[in-house]
Amino acid sequence: MTFTIEGPHLGTKTVCIPILRTLPEWFGIEESIVQYSSEIDQLPTFLAIKTEHVIGFLSLKQHSSYSAEIYVMGIVPEAHRHGIGQALIDKAQDWLREQDIEYLQVKTLGPSNGDPNFAKTRAFYLAMGFRSLEEIKQIWDEQNPCLILVKRL
Repeated sequence: MTFTIEGPHLGTKTVCIPILRTLPEWFGIEESIVQYSSEIDQLPTFLAIKTEHVIGFLSLKQHSSYSAEIYVMGIVPEAHRHGIGQALIDKAQDWLREQDIEYLQVKTLGPSNGDPNFAKTRAFYLAMGFRSLEEIKQIWDEQNPCLILVKRL
């Protein structure tokens, strides 16, 4: 699959939120989509584009002068397993290094939940060089334990 990665851009909510809606296995909580919608426009966002259509994105949130987070990332289902996620992360990491950011984190559903879709998500991030830091239940709730993964850039 041929695609390009562009960004970072601001004001991308109108192309990103529809992608999240194609991924109910990961983004099935409407309140979360509303939260992402309220923040994505102000966040640096990288877009994966195939023949003028956005097929994936990654938004970053900076937490300190040394750290940032992959706030949200989504790729349309038919484009999964074509290297788009890796390309988005690579481009974001290059940009973050230019900003002198040293650490990148991502939060996802922890393994104690047992959801097979998020097992794939965790495997992806581990393959990208992230390491599990901690699973905690206080960020979201008891049924949705948050796993924090980190990577030194």
